[in-house]
Amino acid sequence: MLIEVSAEQVLAWRLHRQYLEPLTDAGPVEIVGRLCGTQAQVASAAETAIALRQRSPRPEGVKRAYSDRSLVKTWAMRGTLHAMRSADVAEYLSLLAGARTWTKPAWSRHFGATPEDVEQLTESVADLLDGQVLSRDELVSELVQDKRFKGMEEQLRSGWGALLKPLAWQGVLCYGPSRSSKVTFTNPASFLKNWNGLPDPVEAAPAVIKRYLSAYGPATPETFDAWLSRNSNKKSTLKGWFASLGEQIVEVRVKDETRYLLAEHEDELAATRPSRATHLLGAFDQFVLGPGTKDTHMLANKHRSRVSKAAGWIAPVLTQGGRITGVWEMDDGNLVVTPFPGEQAPPSKVLEDAAARLAAVHGLVRVTPRVG
Repeated sequence: MLIEVSAEQVLAWRLHRQYLEPLTDAGPVEIVGRLCGTQAQVASAAETAIALRQRSPRPEGVKRAYSDRSLVKTWAMRGTLHAMRSADVAEYLSLLAGARTWTKPAWSRHFGATPEDVEQLTESVADLLDGQVLSRDELVSELVQDKRFKGMEEQLRSGWGALLKPLAWQGVLCYGPSRSSKVTFTNPASFLKNWNGLPDPVEAAPAVIKRYLSAYGPATPETFDAWLSRNSNKKSTLKGWFASLGEQIVEVRVKDETRYLLAEHEDELAATRPSRATHLLGAFDQFVLGPGTKDTHMLANKHRSRVSKAAGWIAPVLTQGGRITGVWEMDDGNLVVTPFPGEQAPPSKVLEDAAARLAAVHGLVRVTPRVG
């Protein structure tokens, strides 16, 4: 029998599944695994996302996880830099490599590299990084000695990754240990424990979809692919991946839309009560990025531009009951919370408690909130 749940139940269930309500004693690796990675092109954003979910934030835990290589930083979903759990990063990369977005004409025009260029670059970087750790400057300097890559120098030196992203997806490049403030790259085959290369996408897809639905369900195949690859996969491919899960997933009605959920979570979701909790989440938080800012149950379309900004920036948000009802920023040491037009600001005591939580995460004695 098809169950029907409210959007409010879905949002409350996601808060629970993502360790926001209640908070967790889990460490960074478990949290990152549950969230299917945390976006990390702004390093502090990943650290904040993890700490906001911990009952007792431990900033040194993230550094330790990078140091022991149980977490790794690499370009993953949507071509953005993520902190990923090393144990399963290959499964995510397999699906991204399988989409082969770098072979599409629009990609080639934008980045000025043909599929053949990327293939040659992949082979050369794999050789250069075999058992080596190189800074960006060192890697690019080696590459541009080859006349085939001389015209790519600007893109290769770009901090956004550009031409290096397809190499990360194909599993020949990931971030290595930092050298002071310098980024380094290495080969996951020599850097990560138990790296066995990329599995076949058909084998990887069920595991990735199950993790995604465990944190961001109920969801549609299209929502999953928007999160994964900005909808780069064929609908027939997505349909096959979801179909392969068989009775492990069930259909759920959320208002007038049919979505998918893991069967093991069906009763839990049906019993979930709407949340009244208020949260101040940091920039690029996975609660927002997982379902995406087009999820109108979470974020009204008329307010989307206040959260999803230019150059892919995702603003820090105020949530009430799981709905995004405003944004916040730090202004000269003060926390300024700006509810959207038509939305109520949280009661003063509730806002003070949320601000105290932020202060604890950032190691501050006190943060005084005010409504903008």
